[in-house]
Amino acid sequence: MSLKEEKVVLGNEAIARGIVESGCHFFAAYPGTPSSEILPAIVRFKKENNLDIYVEWSINEKVAFENALVASYTGKRAAVAMKQVGLNVATDPLMSSAYIGTIGGFVIISCDDPGPYSSQTEQDTRFMAMFAKVPVFDPANPKEAQKMLPIAFDLSEKYQIPVILRPVLRVSHAQQTITLNPIINIERKASFQRNPQRWSATPRFRFILHKQLNQKIKNISEEFNSMTFLNFIEHDKDRTALGIIASGIGYSIARDILSELGLQEEIPILKIGTPYPLPAEIVESFIEKCDHVLILEETEPVIELQIPDKSKLIGRLDGTIPSEGEMLPETITRVISDLCRKFSIPVLEVTSTAPLEKMVAELGLPIRRPTLCSGCAHRASFFAFKRAFPKGIFPSDIGCYTLGMNMESVDTCHDMGAAVTFASGFYQAYHQDGKEIPIIATIGDSTFYHSGAPGLLNAVYNGAKFILVILDNSITAMTGMQPTPESGVTADGHPGKALSIEELVKGCGVKYIRVVNPYDIKGLIREAEKAYNYNLQKGGGMAVIIARYPCIINQKEQLKVNPIKVDIRHIPPPEKGLPQVKSGEMPQSLLPVVQEETCCQCDTCMIQCPEEAISRIGDSYVIDYNKCTGCRVCSQECPTAAIDMPAVGACIACGYCLKRFECPSLIRGEDGRVKIDRLTCVDCGLCVEVCGQEGIFKVSS
Repeated sequence: MSLKEEKVVLGNEAIARGIVESGCHFFAAYPGTPSSEILPAIVRFKKENNLDIYVEWSINEKVAFENALVASYTGKRAAVAMKQVGLNVATDPLMSSAYIGTIGGFVIISCDDPGPYSSQTEQDTRFMAMFAKVPVFDPANPKEAQKMLPIAFDLSEKYQIPVILRPVLRVSHAQQTITLNPIINIERKASFQRNPQRWSATPRFRFILHKQLNQKIKNISEEFNSMTFLNFIEHDKDRTALGIIASGIGYSIARDILSELGLQEEIPILKIGTPYPLPAEIVESFIEKCDHVLILEETEPVIELQIPDKSKLIGRLDGTIPSEGEMLPETITRVISDLCRKFSIPVLEVTSTAPLEKMVAELGLPIRRPTLCSGCAHRASFFAFKRAFPKGIFPSDIGCYTLGMNMESVDTCHDMGAAVTFASGFYQAYHQDGKEIPIIATIGDSTFYHSGAPGLLNAVYNGAKFILVILDNSITAMTGMQPTPESGVTADGHPGKALSIEELVKGCGVKYIRVVNPYDIKGLIREAEKAYNYNLQKGGGMAVIIARYPCIINQKEQLKVNPIKVDIRHIPPPEKGLPQVKSGEMPQSLLPVVQEETCCQCDTCMIQCPEEAISRIGDSYVIDYNKCTGCRVCSQECPTAAIDMPAVGACIACGYCLKRFECPSLIRGEDGRVKIDRLTCVDCGLCVEVCGQEGIFKVSS
């Protein structure tokens, strides 16, 4: 490989390259968009260049942080990567590490998700940096991210302090040509120097450390003033009506917009690559030359808040830049154009996008919300538990299975591991009132390892009784198919110790553990009912069901041992002897009828009806045929067969499979009936069990 080879790479690959070029010895991470691609790229560079760098997928962000941090205590260079909400998990060690410091360079890569596009919150890591009092670098593009990393490692070692690199989504997932610089080899043997006064600092010594930390931040601010390759002015002027201070991706956006508006020579830009601590000298000097200063930064007013005199500032604090949402180019174009007109600065007219937006709106293109993949076993689990407990409470967690909300099988989604703790809280709140209600918590296998187990320990210890469903697809699917501890495979592909979910659950004190195949929907419903009975019985307790089936995307070829073919009838088969049903119009003879003589008045039909078409008046049930779609759920669920309703054997356009099952391969045709999209269908056969009218069937097995 040429030392000056150039290559087009993803932003996260550029970050990975910057890490290995810095002579990093130890790297840990937990996957999460937009950071997930960093570790695999490091593994690739490691193998291509035969590097001696330790790499691991850690169990969660706190663990990753602490592993890497203590490696720096031995003098080695270490780094850790996560998404911005992952840094929340690692906040405790982050705060202490700022005080206690480091020895070898220690860099934290926290990838922000303005928007947010795949995160619980739209937060700004730079605020976390200010909170913890650690310096932060804010790259404007992938090339600059690569360039910043050796500087970050050097700064960390000079001041013995953690340093944060904060790329946003559009830096992490942008593509740019970078130069593959030589990879330096820093020979360092682990050498931990015992110093309990520092490494085990008492509160009194922490007070002294805080004073030292404040001085470090002051010194770093002064050093940032001299880093003119990261903090510089473009088209500097002695006097200007409007100047721009831009950080990170805001700089890249502003630069392009000024060029489009013909203003690149008229409006100077102060580019800030180190937003905290702010290089105050260069900032104050720039502001002095400007009548007004627009500040562009993603996502919070971190730079604005550090400037003492805000009289000239325009930005998020005065509402000019929206306080939420991504800082989109069209928004900034409008802001700059409006300010130019306000301050009498000639500006080119920008072509309005309104006609295009109107044309797109007139097309009436359907919008499909995100949904689980065709054949996903999680869909079967959600369907089964909703059928078993239509009036239950369903706390869930972070991952693919969050999309169970589309199936009305997810009621809460808060943070990693909260499914278990929320379920415990729900139980205790209702139990306090003497009321028992089905509570079914769902969590993925990776998320359970990440932070579900402590919640389960707490639930068992405090006597909570609910059903915990661990949706085990044997992979961290949503973030890119990373291995879990259950896989027995490490981050760089070497064999590791495979850990058993069953043993971990048993170790948390759970007695009732069942492993089921979610593709067996009827069997899963039966297991769900047994688990709830265990919750209710005297001496019962927590019930855990492990719904285990490999991710359909990750192991698609291995799953089809006995391939099947499914199809949909639109005309009843001859043996039924039934007339053809018009789409959405059921003859009275084919609608449900309650046989009162065999009815046990259990309310099951009323509870299970997805359209709330059944009501109870005294001892009788009344069906509202204006609401009834003919899905046959009531007839299927009636324990005494008191609801008489024949199965047509064909699609009647009831929409039950679309609404309650929501497989993306099932689509509604122009006549209202369901069709199969053969481009996406994996012929898993799950829809056969869903259709009460037997309109979906197996062609072969």
